[in-house]
Parts: sequence; structure tokens; C-alpha cells
Amino acid sequence: MSTASVDLGAIRAVVATIQHVQQNELVDEFVDLFREDAIWTTGGGKRLFGRAAIAEFTANVLPGAMREGTATYEVEHVLFIRPDVAAVKVIQRYLTHDGQLTGQGSPMYVMSKEDGRWLLTANQNTVVAEVV
Repeated sequence: MSTASVDLGAIRAVVATIQHVQQNELVDEFVDLFREDAIWTTGGGKRLFGRAAIAEFTANVLPGAMREGTATYEVEHVLFIRPDVAAVKVIQRYLTHDGQLTGQGSPMYVMSKEDGRWLLTANQNTVVAEVV
């Protein structure tokens, strides 16, 4: 298996972990996916700099977030900028507990490979205005 295939699988596993921790409201596990100096712009436009700020924000919004529904995450496209840096486009779907689509997001995760582990580095979550 090629290195690119292994890395693609590892990147997909990170996105699957994002889905798992979001659905189960696991704050610490979510924060652990970020580099220490990561940046993140939330779907609501809040700019967060560093894991500590991301942790504080997540601790305030994630617990209870899945009360009304859930979210799924699907890798749409991966662009390897370098062998250790990838831009990852994701389709995020918000669903009611009975599976009805209520909204969609379009995150962009720039991931970097640090000591063999892919981490979220520079990220932006954008709400899709119209679901198609």
C-alpha cells in the first residue's frame, strides 16, 4: 500500500473521529485532534487561536449540542499540499434523530502530519445557506 493511501486512510479516520466525538459530545477527545497552535473559525464566524481557546469554546457549546439531532461528516476531497500537509473538504450534515436533514456545513480542515499523526491545524467551518 502506498504512503498516500495510508495517509488518506488516516485522514479519513480523523474525520470519522470528529463525527464520533461530536455525536457523543466528547470535548477532550475533540480538542485532542488539534495542534497546540491550531486556528479555527467556527460556523458562526468566531475566530479561535490555539488549543486552549478551542477547548474553552468547545466546552461551552458541545455538551448538549446533540439534544435536538446529530451530525455526520463525509470526506469530499483531499488535496495533499505536501506529503505532510493536506487540505480536507468535508460535507457536514445536520440531522434530526429520525434522520431528517435540517442543515449542512462545509468545513475545510488543513491537517498536518506531526510525529506520524494527522492533526487539525487551520480550519474553517462554513454553514451552507441552501441545502441541495
